[in-house]
Amino acid sequence: MNTTMRITVNGIPEDVPPSATLADLIDLLHEIDRDLIVEHNGRFVFPQEYSVTQVAGGDRVEFIHPNFGG
Repeated sequence: MNTTMRITVNGIPEDVPPSATLADLIDLLHEIDRDLIVEHNGRFVFPQEYSVTQVAGGDRVEFIHPNFGG
């Protein structure tokens, strides 16, 4: 039995637990930006959907940090 699945996060292959949600990924990858924007397979995801949006093998997730200096 496979204990992880491969997804791509910000262009980098990552092995994550099966049935992980976006909220799980945020915790696993230590994303702490309160203004974090998440895109799942090219679709914007509202923060209230993070805990119910599951990822599957081959999915693409982008974590976008809108608060960068200037």
